[in-house]
Amino acid sequence: MRYLATFHTVSGAMKYYRHLQKQGIPAETMPVPRRFSSNCGICVDFRFDGDINEYISDDMEKLYLLNEKMTNDKDERLIYSSQDF
Repeated sequence: MRYLATFHTVSGAMKYYRHLQKQGIPAETMPVPRRFSSNCGICVDFRFDGDINEYISDDMEKLYLLNEKMTNDKDERLIYSSQDF
């Protein structure tokens, strides 16, 4: 599955990216697409097929599950928001 994580700070995004890399999870940092809001403007795009709850971080603002094709605004689903906790 493909995920996109937004963060409160750039340092939080970079820390999360490094953590995924150490776990062998393919990831890349990129500017946050316009339709997603973010405090820092950097997100982490990654693929993971296990229990995503193990990878929710305190630094994370929001986590989206993405459709691989990303053809329209309905191709993503918000699965975590720090505002909910």
